Amino acid sequence: MRMNSVRASAPQLAGLTPYDPKYLPADTLLSANENPSDVEEELRREIMREVRRVPLNRYPDPLANDLRDMIAEANGLDRNQVLVGNGGDELLFNIALAWGGPGRKFLNLPPTFSVYAANARLTGTETVDVPRRADFSIDEEAVLARVAEGDIDYLIVTSPNNPTGDLASSEFVARLLEATDALVMVDEAYFEFSRRTVRPLLDKHKNLVILRTFSKAFSLAGARLGYLLGDADVIREFIKVRQPYSVDAVSQAIARVVYANRAKFEPGIQAIIDERARVLDGLSRIPGVTAHPSDANYLMFRIKDAGEVWENLYERGVLVRDFSRTAHLEDCLRVTIGTREENDAFLAALKEVAIARM
Repeated sequence: MRMNSVRASAPQLAGLTPYDPKYLPADTLLSANENPSDVEEELRREIMREVRRVPLNRYPDPLANDLRDMIAEANGLDRNQVLVGNGGDELLFNIALAWGGPGRKFLNLPPTFSVYAANARLTGTETVDVPRRADFSIDEEAVLARVAEGDIDYLIVTSPNNPTGDLASSEFVARLLEATDALVMVDEAYFEFSRRTVRPLLDKHKNLVILRTFSKAFSLAGARLGYLLGDADVIREFIKVRQPYSVDAVSQAIARVVYANRAKFEPGIQAIIDERARVLDGLSRIPGVTAHPSDANYLMFRIKDAGEVWENLYERGVLVRDFSRTAHLEDCLRVTIGTREENDAFLAALKEVAIARM
C-alpha cells in the first residue's frame, strides 16, 4: 500500500545540517569541553536528599525563582535581572527568537560557536559575518565600523571564544556597547577558567546580557542548566519567548545544591587551569604541532592533515574535536583539558602519530 506524501518542512531547513558534536565512545573523551571530574560524592548525597523532596507529580516553578534569587544575590542583582534556561543552548535560541527574525540582522564573529549562526538561520535572521583576524583575535575596528551602520539587531561576543579560547577585552565590549543599541550578548560559558567577566558593565549598559552555564566548571553538563544576567526589561523579553517549564524540577534541585556549594568546585577549576598550561607546553614539544593559547578548558592546535590525525588519535582511543573542515580553522583540532592521566594519554598518542607522519 502506497503511503501518503507529507508537506515539505520550512524552507530555512533546506540544506541545514543538524548540530553534531561527534560524541563517540572512546577510552579518553576530550572532545566536548566537559569537566573531567564528576560531582563529588558528599555533594551527590546532598543533591539526592534535595531531589527526594521534589514532588514529581507537580509542574516545576516556571522561572526557577529560588535559583534565580541565589544567582542574583551572588552577582549583586535583583531576581528580575536573572533568567534560568535549559542549558545555555535554550537561551542562545531565545535571543534569536526575541531579537532576530525576518528582516533582522545578527552580527557573527567567526570562527566561533556554530550554533549562533544556525539559530539565526532557523529564525529567518540574516547573519552578517565579521571574521576574526588570522590570530583569532576580534577585528575590533571592523566590528565597530559595521555596527555603526545601524542595522544590526543583536550580536554575540564569546569570551573565551569557542573553539579558539581567546578573551574579548572589557575595553572593547564597553566601546561596542556605547557604539550600538543592538543587544550585545557576551557568552561567558567558560569564564570560571579565565577569571574574567564583563559583569561590571551591566550597571551602565542596558543593551548587555551575559550568558553563563552550569555545564563546564560545575560538572553539570548532564543536567542542562544555563542562565542570563541582564537588564530587567531585556530579561522580560526573553521570558516572552522561552518555553514554559523548560527547566524541570529535578534540574532545579540539583542546581540549587551545586550553586550553594560552588566554592567546592574551585580546586577542580584551578587543577584544569594548571593542566591547561602543562598540556600547552606538551603540545609545543611535539613536531609539526602549533598550539593556540587559551583562557578556557580546552586548547586548539593546528597540524597538517588534521582530519587524518583525528582518525589516528581515535584509533588509539583518544577522542578530540575535528574542526579541520570549518572555515578559518583548516587543519585545526581542539582538545578538552581532562585529568592528568587523560592529558598524558592524549599527548602520548599525538606524539606517536606526529612522529609516524614525519
